[in-house]
Amino acid sequence: MFTGIVEEIGEVTAVAPSGDGVRLTVRAPKAVSDAGHGDSIAVSGVCLTVIDQGPDWFTADVMQQTLAMSTLDGVAEGRRVNLERATAAHGRLGGHIVQGHIDGTGELLEVRPGEQWRVLRISLPPALAPLVVDKGSIAVDGVSLTVSAVSAPDAPSAWFEVSLIPETLAATTLGARSPGDSVNFETDILARHVQRLLAFAPHDPTTEGGSR
Repeated sequence: MFTGIVEEIGEVTAVAPSGDGVRLTVRAPKAVSDAGHGDSIAVSGVCLTVIDQGPDWFTADVMQQTLAMSTLDGVAEGRRVNLERATAAHGRLGGHIVQGHIDGTGELLEVRPGEQWRVLRISLPPALAPLVVDKGSIAVDGVSLTVSAVSAPDAPSAWFEVSLIPETLAATTLGARSPGDSVNFETDILARHVQRLLAFAPHDPTTEGGSR
């Protein structure tokens, strides 16, 4: 479990085929400072398991399903990634509850600069639009953010916006993003559970067509 508070920006230093997936090596001095075999580290929002490590690096396997769902598909040496170690049970929840299970990717549609902040507009698959609400939480490339605007339910295409403060721009890879880039996002776990519960809600035919 993570909180979406990025601890450092790492760099992919090696990518090797591994079955139908890949094996990544990531330079991550802070993330591996107290990591052990089998520990979880979020890589741009994707929860990966440490299978090998050194003084300033770790290696993890990425299966095909994860590649298909995230921007790790086509990852190459030199890519900068956001890193976060799993949250300690006694730690502060600085962001929000993040599982590291990516819902999908979106395209960065627009970047609007301000004097001290930057607004990013990101496309949203229609099926996931109901899970994103104004002032709600969302993780973008592993960064816990507050949704600052959302498209209307009847809009021709769904999108959401997040507003980034200078610290977020400097401490994460989001500061280097430009229109056309793809980003990982994970919707709020509570919204996903509510949606699933409603799908199993008892069906009452007497409510169809109004009262009689």
